[in-house]
Amino acid sequence: MENTTPIRTALISVYHKEGLEPVLEALYNAGVRFLSTGGTGEYIESLGYPCGRVEDVTGYPSILGGRVKTLHPLIFGGILSRRDRVDDRADVAKYNIASIDLVLVDLYPFEKTVEEGGTCEEIIEKIDIGGISLIRAAAKNYKDVAIVASRSEYGELLDIVKKQGANTTEKQRHELATKAFSVTSHYDTAIHQWFELNNK
Repeated sequence: MENTTPIRTALISVYHKEGLEPVLEALYNAGVRFLSTGGTGEYIESLGYPCGRVEDVTGYPSILGGRVKTLHPLIFGGILSRRDRVDDRADVAKYNIASIDLVLVDLYPFEKTVEEGGTCEEIIEKIDIGGISLIRAAAKNYKDVAIVASRSEYGELLDIVKKQGANTTEKQRHELATKAFSVTSHYDTAIHQWFELNNK
């Protein structure tokens, strides 16, 4: 098998929790540390797993009614840092940035909110900002970071962990990144179409 990269820390921020429990169990048993936000962190802890909080890393609470939670250099630096770059490693050391090796995201249900006839305000609030940014960052840095961009990929990650422990190959990370950009493309297309139809 091709060389693998270990998952030591996973950042998990999901809207839908269904299907997440077996993934958390497998990751935890493989020695992975969890980092999360708000409701997801509470869910992880309710299952009996320790979970670090993003706000403890950044020093900032969730603000603006939850619009800003993960958008911080200490989070995105941990995802985007290139492990083989001397200059990146210097920045990581200088600013005390901890690496994040897996990002697991399930986006706000924008399309469902539109389909259910949500108000303009409700629909706007279901435009995910932090989640999309986390997906793009992790997928961009797939050489070092694994990205699971929707609950439809939980099973794939679970299979990997069962077979390989908390380790991924670059080929697997590239495949996951490809799927991740498909998720972001579809999501942004849906938002664009809604804006086109609601141009006032």
